[in-house]
Amino acid sequence: MVDVTPMIPAGRQVVEAYGGGGFRVGGIAYRGSILVFPERTLAWSVGDIAEMTLESLEATVAGHAGLEVLLVGCGAKAVFVSPAWRKAVRAAGPVLEAMDTGAACRTYNVLLSEERRVAAALIAVD
Repeated sequence: MVDVTPMIPAGRQVVEAYGGGGFRVGGIAYRGSILVFPERTLAWSVGDIAEMTLESLEATVAGHAGLEVLLVGCGAKAVFVSPAWRKAVRAAGPVLEAMDTGAACRTYNVLLSEERRVAAALIAVD
């Protein structure tokens, strides 16, 4: 039998669970939306994709030189992100990928296990 459990270095912020209006990351429960980086997790004041602004995403790129991918968990359903948004985020460095929150959590963990420079802006779902 081949073990396919991702090997993630100690101290990395792994998204363990989501739903019920929050998340569990690295054994810590968070209420509401969050920004997740490999080394830390922060509260994010965005409760709905309509509230997301470029300014609300600044924390994801500020101080994170070399960030390759920014995943946006849009909530229960994926939302189309305009080419203008993608271009604005790309100008700061990372490629923006939008998907539903569950898919963003799973994708973040996979990219983290591959030691990619990834961050996730995750909107909480019930």
